[in-house]
Amino acid sequence: MSKGFMFVCDGSNGAGKTTVIKGIEAHLISKGYEVVLTREPGGTEIGEKIREVILDPNTPQMTDLAELMLFGAARAQHIEEKIKPALEAGKIVISDRFDAATFSFQHYARGIDLSVIKTINDLALNGFKPDLNIILDLDPEIGLQRVQQRGEGLDRLEVEKLDFLKRARDGYLMQAKAAPDSFTVIDASYSAKDVLAQCLQAVDARMAQK
Repeated sequence: MSKGFMFVCDGSNGAGKTTVIKGIEAHLISKGYEVVLTREPGGTEIGEKIREVILDPNTPQMTDLAELMLFGAARAQHIEEKIKPALEAGKIVISDRFDAATFSFQHYARGIDLSVIKTINDLALNGFKPDLNIILDLDPEIGLQRVQQRGEGLDRLEVEKLDFLKRARDGYLMQAKAAPDSFTVIDASYSAKDVLAQCLQAVDARMAQK
């Protein structure tokens, strides 16, 4: 068993992941923990280069299988280079997205066969799993409005049609229902303060169990 903890903040686009992650980080640091923030795809030099390819809106010709395999490659590097060493050193890792996103976007939204996704993901994970996936759940229409209000360019996944984003949301909820011990779903339609408070309760409760 690893010495540290790994929490994943995932869910709908525009649900407030960045705010929640910063809030959890501050909360844990105040308790004396050393925290490592990371993200997927990315987290390492190789992973960040893969991220640029995956999310580039100018690469619409990328096949679904190529996209899946790129996510897997970035995750394999991420775990071995950054996540495992941090956990073994007793640190707490907070990741902006992880493998639940792959099942939601590539299986439920894209429609890639589940067995193919499991094969790629299992190779990347090599038996590893995070302690808790915090899913920020939000109506995709509201999430898209929030993303657009940022005034930033949309990446290749954010420009997908609303039906795609709705299927991805359903994917998160179905995963959470199937594995309640590994997932906590937070209604992200509430105020940022209330959402963060619920997330901190989930984090503290999981740490108390281990």
